[in-house]
Amino acid sequence: MPVQVEIWTDINCPFCYLGKQRFETALADFEHRDDVRVVHRSFELDPTLAPGDTGAVIPKIARKYGMSVEQAAANERALGAQAEAMGLPYLTEGRDYGSSFDMHRLLHWALARGEQEKLLDALYHANFADERPAFGDRERLVTIATDAGFDPEAVRAVLDDPAAYADAVRADEQAAADLGITGVPFYVLDGKYAVSGAQPAEVFGQALATAWANRAPAVQLVGSGDTCGPDGCELPQ
Repeated sequence: MPVQVEIWTDINCPFCYLGKQRFETALADFEHRDDVRVVHRSFELDPTLAPGDTGAVIPKIARKYGMSVEQAAANERALGAQAEAMGLPYLTEGRDYGSSFDMHRLLHWALARGEQEKLLDALYHANFADERPAFGDRERLVTIATDAGFDPEAVRAVLDDPAAYADAVRADEQAAADLGITGVPFYVLDGKYAVSGAQPAEVFGQALATAWANRAPAVQLVGSGDTCGPDGCELPQ
């Protein structure tokens, strides 16, 4: 039986960006990595934001946590240093924030196509490594997805329909609330084991090993009798 890892995340979240790299490092070293299925779930750090609401990250952080702009900027530089240590690009100045709801809708669309990881990586890169704003502009979102290899008209079709995958996003967020998740990233393995935050790769490796060792066994046949199938029923001998 494969192990399923569900990861609640938000594009606005720097620790989700760092945590993805650390988890993937652990997964690459995991002996049974080909039997691990990863699904990224939706979580909005600020679900009150309207699609057009956006602004600079550093002043927002300062307001949210009651710190000076200088302290907020120092925090961003510290995050940048962590990213650099992992080989990840990270802009410590000039980033923006905004509603991620449409991004999450597109991620569910990409999940249905089996290409969720590709789009998620593109969104993270746009937010943390590209000097162009990532939020508040629908066509910018189309460009991000198109540059990642997705058809622009298919992307626009999803964005043009406000109901498309909206229920899937809300279902993820409700599941997070039911689990008591109040911050991301948050990892749930096989519905039994949880890891909170951007932990070191070693922690993720231990969690994967535990989930693998205790995964549900495959169905084992312990008896066989007469059956009916598409071609009819077995006749008694």
